[in-house]
Amino acid sequence: MSGTHLDEARVLVIYTGGTIGMLVGHQGLTTEPLFLTETLRTLAAFHDPLQSSLFSNSSSVQGYRQWSSNSGRSSPQTGAHVAYPPQLPTLLVRSSRPIGRTGLNPGNKDQESSVTSTKAADNVYEAHLPSLVTPRSAVPGGTGSKRIRYAVLEWEPLLDSSNVEINDWIRIATEIELNYTFDAFVILHGTDTMSYSSSALSFLLEDLGKTVILTGAQIPLSQLRNDATDNLMGALTIAGHYIIPEVCLYFNHMLFRGNRVSKMSSYDLNAFDSPNFAPLVKVGIDIIINWNNVIRQTSLRRFRAHKEMSSHVATLRLFPGITAATVNAFFMPSTKGVILETFGAGNAPQRSDLMNVIREACNRGVVVVAISQCSKGSVSDAYETGRTLLQAGVIPGGDMTPECALAKLSYLLSKSEFSVAEVRKLMGVPLRGELTRSSLVPPPSQLTVEENLQSLNGVLSHFGRLSKSLGNSKPQIVISGLDGASHDAAASWSWTAAEAASVEASLYPLLLHLAVARNDTESIGFCLTKSAHSDPTVDSTFYNLDAAGLIEGGIVNCTDPGSGRTPLHTASLNGHVDSVNLLLNAGALVHQRDTLGHTALYYAARQGHIEVVNVLVKMGSTLSVVDNVFAALAVANASKSGDNMSLNVWLSAGYIAI
Repeated sequence: MSGTHLDEARVLVIYTGGTIGMLVGHQGLTTEPLFLTETLRTLAAFHDPLQSSLFSNSSSVQGYRQWSSNSGRSSPQTGAHVAYPPQLPTLLVRSSRPIGRTGLNPGNKDQESSVTSTKAADNVYEAHLPSLVTPRSAVPGGTGSKRIRYAVLEWEPLLDSSNVEINDWIRIATEIELNYTFDAFVILHGTDTMSYSSSALSFLLEDLGKTVILTGAQIPLSQLRNDATDNLMGALTIAGHYIIPEVCLYFNHMLFRGNRVSKMSSYDLNAFDSPNFAPLVKVGIDIIINWNNVIRQTSLRRFRAHKEMSSHVATLRLFPGITAATVNAFFMPSTKGVILETFGAGNAPQRSDLMNVIREACNRGVVVVAISQCSKGSVSDAYETGRTLLQAGVIPGGDMTPECALAKLSYLLSKSEFSVAEVRKLMGVPLRGELTRSSLVPPPSQLTVEENLQSLNGVLSHFGRLSKSLGNSKPQIVISGLDGASHDAAASWSWTAAEAASVEASLYPLLLHLAVARNDTESIGFCLTKSAHSDPTVDSTFYNLDAAGLIEGGIVNCTDPGSGRTPLHTASLNGHVDSVNLLLNAGALVHQRDTLGHTALYYAARQGHIEVVNVLVKMGSTLSVVDNVFAALAVANASKSGDNMSLNVWLSAGYIAI
């Protein structure tokens, strides 16, 4: 893939259509092929390959003055104001359909006017598409200063989102699977059905380990005053700098979980909201990420795209006076599932004819799921009128949105391995964070000073054990509380729960990195289970420390300040299989890269730790573009020296010749 540098994140932009790229036509706004890509090519914020624009040289007064005096702005030959080089670097992009549009600049006579895709396999086409690259930037908590190189895969024809169907969701999921070597994905989509698409994709993309963001606009990029620029730049920035391994929706400076949002307004710029779940990211002067709410993949399975959804589902909104005949029409034999939008907290009219129709359908095997018509709130059995639905066989859908409930039911019914009973059970279980389950973790404010001291002493005892000398001496580090006999207020050590959490948050990353380096599974387990959820039905990778928002990405993904390595990097480098498994089961990100651009898989392969390589590959880890460049040198040396063992390790890691 030409034109890719080591300090770049590669993002695939899948442009399906929507308002963001529309122009005013004879009958209103309409999609126009190539317009959006060509517009991005002319904007320095989206494409500045030579780092020669005013935008790239205005980070400081000194930088601007130097650029202004040396840029030679009146001489085009210097390239100071050229928006793109004569030959645009390309990225290999795959699609389930022939790629016929490239977005090449028609004004550049030195460049081909089109690119023709080649058929790589059945229903797989590939082409080298021209890439755009943003100026270098750094974001708070990101992976360092970098540029974002991206290619735009434009659909033909472009769709108004009101025309989006199940096959289009499957197409998007397939294209993400075919291009999973990219670091992240941004999907440009119309706003009318964006929440349906984000919900569906959250289920279709199984065991997702990379960032997928849907975005669009209320005002198209073609108009001077628009929200398209901010939405696209925000989505690109987050996708390029952070690993948030789930399907998200970005709009108006907020990143939401994709299956938690609904479109709330057709004319406000804040068109979307997530009433029952806080945004994952708030973008303002700072970028604030709620890492505690970001999903952590803990299943030891590779990413795959599920390519089927059932069309035999429907949504029925109850209303006063609804007849049994109307309800019965929704439960005809071809229908396999119905989302029942009920009153309030899950209530329905108590007429016997209505209940008999619902009960008969449930007995026949139709999966009926109750959700609330209220945008905020959840279905419960607090009222008698709600319990009768449950007694009839209706499944409570918690606080799922109508879009999500429909998509989830369609997804589950498409899986032939699930019985009706299993589908009903899974509708009430959070699969992608789509519904809220009760939390049994006590808030930090409930911890006493004595409990805080006991917790810290536990941490320090592990430090002492790991730091002990080669002899038999074992350092003892103990923090004492207030002496009951002392009345000197100045001698007491008191703190708030937040202060205690802050101290722990400072110690735990150091302890975890030290424990992993020593392959001390006891101390690793202590770090990963400390303050863990006491509810056995709840994923044990959610911690009080994370809830305090003090450890970015969760303690399992805490990075070393100097190298940017995570505990998984260290465990893989040293071949500590037990540590690797503990970290992966706690939600370690296999695609995380250190400051040199390397993944944990690269270090395991470089050191010849084949067992670790196999574990990481099974989890879905792949060599990054940077890894592959260095791997090529290692493979060449191994081939020259006849080191078949090393060659086998690199091939097992998925090395691709470049």
